[in-house]
Amino acid sequence: MVAETHGAVAPRRWLMVEFAALYFGAPLAIALFLPPGHLFTALAVFSLAGMLLLWLTGGFRWRSLVRGWRRIPWLEVAGIALATLVAGWAILSWTRPGSLFLLLQARPDFLLVIFALYPILSALPQELIFRPLFFHRYGAILPAGKAAIALNAFVFSFAHLMYWSWIVALMTFVGGWIFGRAYLRYGFPAAFVLHAVAGNMLFAVGMGAYFYTGNVQRPF
Repeated sequence: MVAETHGAVAPRRWLMVEFAALYFGAPLAIALFLPPGHLFTALAVFSLAGMLLLWLTGGFRWRSLVRGWRRIPWLEVAGIALATLVAGWAILSWTRPGSLFLLLQARPDFLLVIFALYPILSALPQELIFRPLFFHRYGAILPAGKAAIALNAFVFSFAHLMYWSWIVALMTFVGGWIFGRAYLRYGFPAAFVLHAVAGNMLFAVGMGAYFYTGNVQRPF
């Protein structure tokens, strides 16, 4: 494995409480109480908090965040891009055919803006919270092997509870598994690129119908 999966300095009991609050309590509170228009603000706050926690942990090699570009599995990146497009097309054809490639056709200029900003404003902070912070600070309390990746995928999916969609939950679980595996195998740049490409392909095919915060409708 390329990425380190341990290094926590806090007592295990405190780490468990902190883990539960960060990866379960916070997403639940956001889903139940936070207005959809404030989701990016919340993401920014949690990103800063995550960076602080990572710094407090100690032993983390910050250079690992910018090293490993040569290890990026570009064939996997292309495969994820294609798989995301096909999955999005299949889902929208079944559930919301009117949304298929809607943004590409109606606002191609805005789609280019998304392509430019999504990786930095959304994929990057999410990856910091759910990959380096998750595996480094909480490595001491994580299960071994693939179970840790499965847990990572689950909390990543749970973080998207605010969309109130089983489609989003399923897709983010699969994505979380892929990104977590890539982080451990190839390093942070690979996980970031995979996340950025997958996210952009979702918006290109029209899955913003599910992933755009402006479309969020709470079931209560």
